[in-house]
Amino acid sequence: MASSYLAPGVYMEEVSSGSRPIEAVGTAVAAFVGFAERGPLHEPVLVTNWTQFRQNFGDFVEGYYLAHAVYGYFQNGGGTAYVVRVGGGQENSDTGNGQAALPAAELPAAGAEGRPALTISARAADAGDLTVEVAPASEESEDTFKLIVKQGGQPVETFDNVTTKRGANNVATVVRQQSKLIVVEETKGKALVAPRHGEIALGAPGTSPVKVEANDYVGNSSDRTGFGGLEAIDEITMLAVPDLMAAYQRGVLSAEDVKAVQLAMIAHCELMADRVAILDTPPGLKAQEVKEWRMDVTGYDSKYATMYWPWIKVADPVAGKQAFVPPSGHMAGIWARNDSTRGVHKAPANEVVRGAVTLELNITKGEHDTLNPIGVNCIRSFRGQGIRVWGARTLSSDPEWRYLNVRRLFNYVEKSILQGTNWVVFEPNDPKLWDSVKRTVTMFLRRVWRDGALFGKTPAQAFFVKCDEENNPPENRDAGILTVEIGIAPVKPAEFVVFRISQFAEGAGLEE
Repeated sequence: MASSYLAPGVYMEEVSSGSRPIEAVGTAVAAFVGFAERGPLHEPVLVTNWTQFRQNFGDFVEGYYLAHAVYGYFQNGGGTAYVVRVGGGQENSDTGNGQAALPAAELPAAGAEGRPALTISARAADAGDLTVEVAPASEESEDTFKLIVKQGGQPVETFDNVTTKRGANNVATVVRQQSKLIVVEETKGKALVAPRHGEIALGAPGTSPVKVEANDYVGNSSDRTGFGGLEAIDEITMLAVPDLMAAYQRGVLSAEDVKAVQLAMIAHCELMADRVAILDTPPGLKAQEVKEWRMDVTGYDSKYATMYWPWIKVADPVAGKQAFVPPSGHMAGIWARNDSTRGVHKAPANEVVRGAVTLELNITKGEHDTLNPIGVNCIRSFRGQGIRVWGARTLSSDPEWRYLNVRRLFNYVEKSILQGTNWVVFEPNDPKLWDSVKRTVTMFLRRVWRDGALFGKTPAQAFFVKCDEENNPPENRDAGILTVEIGIAPVKPAEFVVFRISQFAEGAGLEE
């Protein structure tokens, strides 16, 4: 509506052009769930390089795969990742019984018989004789307390006026930022209450062992635990849980537990509809056993999941030797590298696996012929070409969603359009809005086509956008509904390259 003009003169007005370009969303943000030396428990932490991971979660842990997966992710081209530490501590690799290797103790909650409030663990196994005392705070209130760390009976660190409530004085946050000796972890899924006053030694007899269950990985969105807590982070596009196999190797989880967690990973990705689960197979399987695991034991069928085999051998600085690790972290890095160099529409295959020394099993073409049709993406070693990913399929039985790059391209297009058209909500639902939406989406899809992601010599062959009176009848407009129909023709990989060669008589060929 024009302004009121009262005095003669020249007036300047800024008006919207009506054009709101859609910005492309990121396609390569990984999420990793597993065990670490230290760090916040059940809290997604953003890391953009290996140094940041070490600062937050420590170094490689022998027999565990989270650090190897994150290292392989960055080594292969990954740029951004969220890391969720689960399990509450490093398991004892000697006994395999799930007991914490670092000195630890649980502080009971005030007024709650036998219920833990906080878990305290040492930052290093050789930290010495550590005890922790909970005492009244100097500014005492209902939920504040003082935490005193003693070494050899003498106070060495004091954290006053801390609380279990969220905020700057949260005990886990304060200790993580200031302590050089201990780490504090809150008990998830419980009401936040202060610990009972008293003193307890780390590693003292009777300390409850830290155990790992399938639910530790799965978690839930309301408590922000496990990968369930990742529902609150929209930018994640891939999910990997490499340490699921570490727990399986130690007998902490059964094959059925592994199946349950991987099915929960798939359910999470299908619910979010913007990310893909990268599944590992158990270690030491032969080709026929992998087929049985894929078809008989698990029977996965999802366009939001993919599976890689076999495991790869990498350097293990902690053990001072090479070790086999699940490939999911390295595969996520290859996805990110592929997206950066070629685009999300290019299948992330025929790519070198950086850091891989050798494979757990060098498979034959016959074995590959058995696994590729059922969606198991094989990693193969080729003479003179290194170790390469040689498959790019989802676990879906639907031919439309057979290829991983098609699934990820649709995720990219859907999410970009979804975020780029928020301005449409509550606008007048009339032909002017229809034309504006159609123009905005068409401009975005034309850029996608020019990048080579859509099949067709012209934009009209590659996609269509329909938003008019036909698909927005009066009854829909009365209900406040705006419908936009979009169709795209994705490019698909040349998975099978066939050269037909035959003999021909001299002079019978085509002349140039």
